[in-house]
Amino acid sequence: MAFADLDGLTLKNVELDLFRNIVSLRQGQDLFDDLSDHPEDWRSAINLELAFKPPFYESEQPVIDRPFEDAAHFSAIQFPFDHIGQSRFSAGKFGVWYGSELLETTVYETVYHWQNGLLADAGFQNINDVKIERRVYCVHCEAALVNLLPMAKAWPQLTANDYGDCQFLGNKLHRQGHPGVWTSSARHVGTNAAVFTPKVLSNPRDYCYLTYHRVNGRVNVYRDPDTVWFSI
Repeated sequence: MAFADLDGLTLKNVELDLFRNIVSLRQGQDLFDDLSDHPEDWRSAINLELAFKPPFYESEQPVIDRPFEDAAHFSAIQFPFDHIGQSRFSAGKFGVWYGSELLETTVYETVYHWQNGLLADAGFQNINDVKIERRVYCVHCEAALVNLLPMAKAWPQLTANDYGDCQFLGNKLHRQGHPGVWTSSARHVGTNAAVFTPKVLSNPRDYCYLTYHRVNGRVNVYRDPDTVWFSI
């Protein structure tokens, strides 16, 4: 079966919470605390700020502990569709949201892209003792995704470092109106969803915060700020 030949592919009925791992600060900041010493005044200022936000930035569950942050929906779901970039299944013509079935999978994926993307692009690929903070959401996905798991061996391009073939496949599926794919992670034994539309994603909730600390060639991952969870 040739790569990107859709004959014989099946759908995966996905009705579950997926983990979405994004760059964020561990600790929120009270951005109105310089206006008053009273927390109730901060809350009033937050409510006033939210009331005058454009409707585009509002959601049913706003993250109001950081009043200038976008709503949880925007941070956890909408962002990749409004800030389109190249990724495994998109050449930059449409947005793709990536989530994982396992928390650990998101860690391996994002550590790889942090080191080989953000740090490498900045010329810091060899820098020692550098940290980044992350925020993990649970997001509900309800969609019939194209199931690529059975093709993992026949189509090694699905986990290759060269994204060209996957971008061709993603463009084909997106053009035909499919909501996304269910596929093996290239960085971990887990499974990822690559979603092409925010319509099948809902109910974002905070799950945990993480810190990545690269030192002496290893990346230590922290859930508790004082305890290493595991190292990569």
